[in-house]
Amino acid sequence: MFPGFKRDLRPVNDIEIAYRVGGKGPGLLLWHGHPQTHAMWHKVAGRLAEHFTVVLADLRGYGDSFRPEADEAHHNYSKRQMARDGFELMLSLGFERFRVLAHDRGARVAHRLALDFPQAVERMTLLDIAPTVAMYEQTNEAFARAYWHWFFLIRPAPLPETLIDADPEGYLRSVMGSRHAGMAPFTEAAFTEYLRCLRRPCSARGICEDYRASASIDLAHDREDLAAGRRLSLPLQVLWGSHGTVGQLFNPLEEWRKVATDVTGQALPAGHYLAEEVPEELLAQALPFLLEGEPTSFETETI
Repeated sequence: MFPGFKRDLRPVNDIEIAYRVGGKGPGLLLWHGHPQTHAMWHKVAGRLAEHFTVVLADLRGYGDSFRPEADEAHHNYSKRQMARDGFELMLSLGFERFRVLAHDRGARVAHRLALDFPQAVERMTLLDIAPTVAMYEQTNEAFARAYWHWFFLIRPAPLPETLIDADPEGYLRSVMGSRHAGMAPFTEAAFTEYLRCLRRPCSARGICEDYRASASIDLAHDREDLAAGRRLSLPLQVLWGSHGTVGQLFNPLEEWRKVATDVTGQALPAGHYLAEEVPEELLAQALPFLLEGEPTSFETETI
């Protein structure tokens, strides 16, 4: 799925992160969402690698990255720890400053990364999320029905882990196939990779701890920033699916402008999985934004 990309493991932040790297040029970190891996970028990675050194990383707890033990405060799966994973990974690859394209859970990590390491992130594009605090505080029946897994996965261990481990494929199809486009966007190769990784030992624990952290320690960190008036100041692009829950139940631009000073974005004709449902439309919006300010610009190539 990733011709020309090198696959490797790298020790960062006291764990090992699995990643692929390919292309040349400025650094671009890509982070995936739940219940997927970096394989979700296979339809767009090649095009991005024409302009960037693209780093496709598996979040801790997902893919082939390390799965830390659970802890009572969910510190090990906090977005603060995940953000440090990405910062140290990019630094170890030679990028003190870089750009970010992230989806779903990865976009929540990217939000924290840009807050905790503002000197490192030049600009970023976030896909199909509103800020975590906004989504929890505005939860209603429609949201709870559409995002039932948010509330299932935060139940105390080991119930959700046991149920996921009992039928990993059933869980994947239930979560991914119940969205706007069903299973149509997912190639056989990508789905096989998602399933392989979910079947790895302790994958269910990693997923559940990621969500438990979002409903506890991550909310505390986000509210501390809001109370202190800390906001994102980098150029931020937010894109969402017009047929997805985020676009239908929230106002993404309005919510991001509460926590960031320079926000642009729009809806794309898709559900949740933009990179697999509408890869060309995603590239048409994200690539010029991410390239802005680079000497080898998108505009030059299209003249």
